[in-house]
Amino acid sequence: MKNTIKKGFYFKTYEAPFQSPFDKLFTIFKELITHTSGDFDEAIDWLRELDKEYKLTDSAYTIDDFIEDLKKKGYIREEFKDDGTSGTAITAKTERAIRQQALEQLFGDLKRSSSGNHKTKYAGNGEEQTGDFRAYNFGDGVESISLTESLKNAQINNGVGDFKLTENDLVVEDTHYKAQMSTVLMIDISHSMILYGEDRITPAKKVAMALVEFIMARYPKDTIDILVFGDDAWQIEIKDLPYLKVGPYHTNTVAGLQLAMDLLRRKRNANKQIFMITDGKPSCVREKDGTYYMNSNGLDQYIVEQCYNQAAQARKLNIPITTFMIARDSYLQQFIDKFTEANQGKAFYSGLKGLGGMILEDYETNRKKRTR
Repeated sequence: MKNTIKKGFYFKTYEAPFQSPFDKLFTIFKELITHTSGDFDEAIDWLRELDKEYKLTDSAYTIDDFIEDLKKKGYIREEFKDDGTSGTAITAKTERAIRQQALEQLFGDLKRSSSGNHKTKYAGNGEEQTGDFRAYNFGDGVESISLTESLKNAQINNGVGDFKLTENDLVVEDTHYKAQMSTVLMIDISHSMILYGEDRITPAKKVAMALVEFIMARYPKDTIDILVFGDDAWQIEIKDLPYLKVGPYHTNTVAGLQLAMDLLRRKRNANKQIFMITDGKPSCVREKDGTYYMNSNGLDQYIVEQCYNQAAQARKLNIPITTFMIARDSYLQQFIDKFTEANQGKAFYSGLKGLGGMILEDYETNRKKRTR
């Protein structure tokens, strides 16, 4: 009896990839610790509430077991607070894990590649092959030598009977020069980032963490600096991102831009850019005498004009500004349009949905700027 082969589709119930009890809880914990700005106790309280509602654990593995595993694996540590009491805090290992999760969520699976990776039209020492060949020059890497083409040359120049390979026979395949990029990411931490019942700071933090991890993994020779701006602007370290909080601040966009340009002036890379994530209008500037001029009512022309001046100044320095506007007020969009025109940069009116993807795409696009 012949075996009959049946063609068609076979359907079955989806089975999620296996996750250990720890891994399942750790994924949720990383989300919660981001929302609570690094407050371990609050994150665990939320995790216990979720456990009650969704039965995340059982008698074989409890929340307390999970906390013990966090300690054993080096994700949390005991610390003394400013008031002298002891508490639990996350470690640098957890901070890195949070950034990696943000990257996976927003940008997908991105593998580490070698240095450079900003393709330009100029030939030089790089890794993007052009398909063109040239004679070997002193200083060319051995890995760039085309063995096939070099052997062909040796055969033509020396014949088969007296075959030998000399330096004059060597051929290398040209590669694109890969430019480097220096980026400053500006994050608005004014009070409006949590007004109107919408948490805008957590998505902004996650985008910042994902972008940092993306650059370190894919473009290790690039630089990224992060600053926050409220009444003033100040630089923060990468490790501080999970703990970022909104404050009772106005929006001093001018101070943020001035600091961003100061940071970029110190960079030797030819390619420089500013990314700004904001949801509100500029409402504050610092005067020369150190006092602050503040006005939250509408768009203050005095403040707005100073923003336009900074945008134009960045343009003179060949620093494009890409603004990611996460509010939808039409009059604010008009301000951003004029601001973008002054800089000849770009603006995206994204809301919170898709913010990460747009920043990644724009980062890749901007990296194609040419260096000479």
